[in-house]
Amino acid sequence: MSNSNSKPTILWLRRDLRLGDHPALLQACGRGGPVIPVFIRDDNVDGLGAAPKWRLGLSLRVLSEALERKGSRLILRSGPAGDVLERLIAETGADSVIWTRLYDPASIKRDTDIKAGLKAQGICAQSVGGHLLFEPWTVETGQGGYYKVYTPMWNAVKDRDVPAPEAAPRAIPAPENWPASDDLEGWRLGAAMQRGAAVVSGWQRPGEACAEDRLAWFTGDGIEDYGQARNLVAVDGTSGMSEYLSLGEISPRTCWHAGLGALHRGAKGAEKWLKELVWREFAYHLMYHTPRILSDNWREEWASFPWNEDERLSEVWAWKQGRTGVPFVDAAMREMYVTGRMHNRARMIVASYLTKHLMCHWRIGQKWFEDCLTDWDPASNAMGWQWVAGSGPDASPYFRIFNPETQQQKFDPDGDYVARWIAEGRDSPERTALAYFDAVPRWWNLSPKDTYPQPLVELSEGRKRALAAYEARNF
Repeated sequence: MSNSNSKPTILWLRRDLRLGDHPALLQACGRGGPVIPVFIRDDNVDGLGAAPKWRLGLSLRVLSEALERKGSRLILRSGPAGDVLERLIAETGADSVIWTRLYDPASIKRDTDIKAGLKAQGICAQSVGGHLLFEPWTVETGQGGYYKVYTPMWNAVKDRDVPAPEAAPRAIPAPENWPASDDLEGWRLGAAMQRGAAVVSGWQRPGEACAEDRLAWFTGDGIEDYGQARNLVAVDGTSGMSEYLSLGEISPRTCWHAGLGALHRGAKGAEKWLKELVWREFAYHLMYHTPRILSDNWREEWASFPWNEDERLSEVWAWKQGRTGVPFVDAAMREMYVTGRMHNRARMIVASYLTKHLMCHWRIGQKWFEDCLTDWDPASNAMGWQWVAGSGPDASPYFRIFNPETQQQKFDPDGDYVARWIAEGRDSPERTALAYFDAVPRWWNLSPKDTYPQPLVELSEGRKRALAAYEARNF
């Protein structure tokens, strides 16, 4: 139903692909006139890696169906975002544009320029929160600066009042005439996935409803043992919220209050999970205040550290393929190619192995994850790599040279995880291990009948080399 007495509002969707607890959507509906939801394929979208771009397409399809059930629809347009919005305003007579804030430097620049341009034309342009629990500029140390260490930030925000999540609007006012839309299939967002899409698709549960179901299961049953289970790589012991939060298929406030509810019920793992939600906030806090974390060493004294930066090295290629000869590392990389995700404990192991045992720059790994992870998030990916490498916040490089063998003994003691993902040398490989060979490019020319490779480097020697490099620079 439309309100012919009010002009339309354009709701510019980005990483907020949901209807529940959506401040920008509620504000748009509250204006009284028609609401036109639009997603724009601009340079920021085209610059996404293969897996996250493909996963975005899955989410857009689900959101489009959800909007149709509300009597609305999702308009898709391509081109520079500012130009697209101006054309839509001219076509629809809209007098306002509302969107959810993003915090990476490219988005900030784009959005700032667009807001200024729209306001200069007399268009109401508003950005609102919704992607984070706390706006980065509202969290300060006692001295007035930003937090550089996680634990003090946790202590500063853990007792803050977080508003309860709001329900989705019952109806979304529709215009009498909808503007034209691109065809989602025509965008071919999954083209770069090639044959891997068919394998990874079996592991995807996109959309808000799936996010809510997973959260309900986790905070009802899974969270009790989260403190221990989250590190057991063969166990479904984590929340699984990373991909949903990355695309905004669920709000952080919804997650926070579900976690608080579990905490108040006495669930042992609840506080640890709430801390992980704030760890995500910390990553965004640092990205906003120190955007160099995305591309340069956060600790600037690491600029001269002698990492290899040549991605053409055979060792780098073996790491990317999951053929380092270290079973825990290789299993983790293969899990990523089959599922689009990687267990968080495993991420630390593969990152430590690349940056410590192989002495390769964290940017190599950051870039590869950006292309391969369906739950890729700019802030979390950058901070995670630098945290492990030693060049980031809370850095303790000496203590983060993880030994993959002892880590496997501790977190995969029965070898279930390794067996799940590595086929070579096994008489009856598991289906998941075989799926790796269907997911990776054909030109890799890999077969489950191949001989499993010898280790690239003896683990104790790799550790000694890394320690010598740290000591030479007095870290």
